[in-house]
Amino acid sequence: MDAQPKDPHTVIVSLRDKADTYTCNINAGKHQMVADEPVPLGGDDLGAAPYQYLKAALGACTAMTIRMYAERKKWPVENVIVTLRHSRDAHKQSAFERDIHIEGDLTADQRERLLDIADRCPVHKTLSNGATILSKLID
Repeated sequence: MDAQPKDPHTVIVSLRDKADTYTCNINAGKHQMVADEPVPLGGDDLGAAPYQYLKAALGACTAMTIRMYAERKKWPVENVIVTLRHSRDAHKQSAFERDIHIEGDLTADQRERLLDIADRCPVHKTLSNGATILSKLID
């Protein structure tokens, strides 16, 4: 099977060699990444773990959404730093904690508005609303 996506919005993840245990090669358009599990979970720790990528997706989308909105409003946002944590309760319900640090000469109202805008990032919406995942085996 071809491991290079033809569509730039498609991501292909391949786990090929049994010797690599859980190491996955990820092709996302022209970008290559590696995912793995940490050694205590049986991996080789050669890349970020899947939940680290999920948190990274939420954090990157949050920062980009805040920056885009601030640019449109011509607000002086210099840096956006998003720190994320993930946990699951006894019922396996997931929760993400997202700390957002915004640097720039902003009013309190502007900062509050940017916090509201953070919830509008597409990844936040997907995680909050849930998603349907359709799986099929192919040859």
